[in-house]
Amino acid sequence: MKKKLDKLKHAAKQATFKKSEPVDGKVPRITNKTVAEHREEVIGGARKYILPLQESKHKIVLFSSGLFVATVLGFFAYCTLALYRVQTSDTFLYRVTQVIPFPIARSGSQFIAYENYLFELRHYKHFYENQQELDFDSEAGQLQLSQFKRRALDKVVNDAYIKQLASDNDISITDQEVEDEIRIVREQNRLGNSEEVLEETLKKFWGWSVDDFKRSLRQQLLAEKVIATMDTEAKSRAEAALAEINSGADFGEVAAKYSDDAATKGNGGLIGDAIQKTNRDLPSETTLKLFGLSAGEVSDIYSIGYGLEIVKAIEVSADTVKAAHILINFKSMETFVNDAKASQPARVYISLPELEDTQTPS
Repeated sequence: MKKKLDKLKHAAKQATFKKSEPVDGKVPRITNKTVAEHREEVIGGARKYILPLQESKHKIVLFSSGLFVATVLGFFAYCTLALYRVQTSDTFLYRVTQVIPFPIARSGSQFIAYENYLFELRHYKHFYENQQELDFDSEAGQLQLSQFKRRALDKVVNDAYIKQLASDNDISITDQEVEDEIRIVREQNRLGNSEEVLEETLKKFWGWSVDDFKRSLRQQLLAEKVIATMDTEAKSRAEAALAEINSGADFGEVAAKYSDDAATKGNGGLIGDAIQKTNRDLPSETTLKLFGLSAGEVSDIYSIGYGLEIVKAIEVSADTVKAAHILINFKSMETFVNDAKASQPARVYISLPELEDTQTPS
């Protein structure tokens, strides 16, 4: 009996298998029992196409990665050669240095960005090419360019030390201080009477945007604030002079005693002819102070960048002021920067030719 049952089961399996085979060229019938078998047949047939495709994709990824790495290395090699060997200053490389912080030098533990150097050098070149029509391909032009390079490099190195001194003495310049300085000189019509005129003037003379101008002005103000803070001797002298004036001493006598302005200290500190608000021969801070005083009034002590000043309004009209001043010069910034350089010497990454002792154009 058992043998008969085994034969019947075997016959049933054979019948099911036959049903899955093609009959008269027709597609075989797939059942729940045969689906796994058919799936394996299909996948097995596809494997011979999938494996080569995967290998091709792998090769493409390797090739693309290699090409990308080679391009990046080539780009950096080109930039390194152009910046440090050829010392190119064209617009493309300037934009590159604005994105990638290539160093031009190192002061102490701080790197100085190559972009800072190009920022200074390019505005020198722009002015002399466009306003003085200087041909930098000529022998004279090459000499001037060497001087500009030296000046730009010295400036950015000194600026780095000034920033360090500012940090050490907790000195900073705010955006408002920059805007206030611009407002003062614009009120005196020194930067044009509109934003458009200012932008046009900056672009024409220096190749600068307004933001570039603010950047340069911020560094200038920082240097002035650093030296005003560190030159305590100048501050003491100015305070002593103001104290004598407030005690009733004659302004002219105090000027003769304390002022560093050789042109005016002998005549009571008198500043030439009547001063107009748009006078460009005086610092903008001096003009601002004078037009805020009444006749006979004396100002407080204020900085004009290169020194401390006290002014007295002698005669005042709607448009002019006749005045006298006492000027206390600051020590040179080099006095403080050189001390910092001595303790932390700078290391420069480009080589500039030695220059003869010729006058550098301003």
